Amino acid sequence: MKDFNEAKKAYESVSVPEELNDRVQAGIRQGKRNRSRHVWSRSLGTAAACFAVLVGVLNLSPTVASAAADVPVLGGLFQVLTVRDYETEEGGIDYAVSVPGVESGSELAQQVNEEIQKRVDAHLAQAQADWAEYQDAFFATGGTEEEWGGRQMDVVIDYEIKSQSETTVSFVVDFAEGWVSAQQQRFCYNLDLADNRNITLQDLLGEDWVNICNTAVEAYIANSTDSEGFTFFFTPEEGGFTTVDADTAFYISESGAPVLVFPEYSIAAGAAGIVEIPVD
Repeated sequence: MKDFNEAKKAYESVSVPEELNDRVQAGIRQGKRNRSRHVWSRSLGTAAACFAVLVGVLNLSPTVASAAADVPVLGGLFQVLTVRDYETEEGGIDYAVSVPGVESGSELAQQVNEEIQKRVDAHLAQAQADWAEYQDAFFATGGTEEEWGGRQMDVVIDYEIKSQSETTVSFVVDFAEGWVSAQQQRFCYNLDLADNRNITLQDLLGEDWVNICNTAVEAYIANSTDSEGFTFFFTPEEGGFTTVDADTAFYISESGAPVLVFPEYSIAAGAAGIVEIPVD
């Protein structure tokens, strides 16, 4: 599992072009509308309780948890619960937060929950710092209260279970900001709770997993190039894709096949957003 400090540094160094903002903002709004249709159910009473506790307390306490009564058991060894779930507005920031937690007696589950919590704390703190910096710069450069108007920042944390079995689960957690610029991160978790370990690409694809993945990525990039040779993808000389490695993020689809996940700007221009490439 990647060191959290490295992930945080990568998050803080991301810059996003203005032309991507509208698309990400639309995605954020759609995500809010879709939250009620997730495959896991959520207790409205619990959400209301979390809302009452969490308004104004945005550095969320890990002891706050939603009830498990309406959350289905995904396997005999574990549950994936929505441990924080609230929507509120404070200080010009519109928060829509839904945080997962893995309930299991395994050490791996505890490590994953702690890592997710650290990322949640960092994301909320960074969002507040970004918004404060933007406000200061706006007024320092001559902006007026009238021009500021009803400006607002959207901050979203959400998750989705991609696949599950009696002893394994694959899910992603998304972190997004949307305002004058936009940025999004996706973290993938592929857990084998029976063996208390992370599932790897080699587990899914065998000894030749690197070549199998590289072939899939190269074919995907080739198919994404139009007849005039235009593509969002960088060439290897421009810092684009060269090879997968043990740190390449992925989730497991319902068919059992891995889907590679590349962060914004890692192998393609910002307009491509987060790139997902299935390996069939």
